[in-house]
Amino acid sequence: MSGLSLHKKIEENIGLLIFGILVVSSIGGLVQIVPILNQESLETATINTRVYSAVELTGRDIYIREGCYVCHSQMIRPMRDEIERYGHYSLAAESMYDHPFQWGSKRTGPDLARVGGRYSDAWHVDHMKHPQSVVPQSIMPKYAFMMHTKIGPERINDLLATHRLVGVPYGDDHIENAEADFLSQANPDADSDGLMARYPGAAVSNFDGQVELTEMDAMIAYLQVLGTMVDFSTFTPDENR
Repeated sequence: MSGLSLHKKIEENIGLLIFGILVVSSIGGLVQIVPILNQESLETATINTRVYSAVELTGRDIYIREGCYVCHSQMIRPMRDEIERYGHYSLAAESMYDHPFQWGSKRTGPDLARVGGRYSDAWHVDHMKHPQSVVPQSIMPKYAFMMHTKIGPERINDLLATHRLVGVPYGDDHIENAEADFLSQANPDADSDGLMARYPGAAVSNFDGQVELTEMDAMIAYLQVLGTMVDFSTFTPDENR
């Protein structure tokens, strides 16, 4: 029986067609699942994922409001060229408290999954105000208005409480101290002991260099936390390929 005759016979027999689809789907599924089950990184990764602080969460909302996800993904694929450029591939647990998560395939600009700590606050300020001043070939629009848009903690308690409703584990302590944490994270002179206890590893800085708390502060606080919640020293060299 020729290949064309077999193909015609399968197409004309619904039972054979369904059986063929199941076989091909099963093989494809096994090809994807079996390697994952043998990845030690799924068992040995030290993931210190925590909830976003009040300022970081505010910055994330601004990030979404301005449509940054339209040009930037936060999903590094497990391919050599991506890992060499952006860092270790993304882990699902890193986005466990994101609503919605920012994974995707659109990359007009670079992936931001590991941007936290890669650049200084001052670099981010210059980049947001005038992208071409630091990346001449950039087509990113200017966001200088964030420097002049003041923000306050008036509804931050409600924001954290709302996220708790959808499963983000904000405790009563997080919500009760949300306003104080909101103000102290962008003020290096403030008492930040409570903030650090609630949000280990949070960056405390006058992010935009101004006295007033602005959208620029919140945006940079969010960018600086991306990709900082996994200890990649627990991964062996073979797992980074």
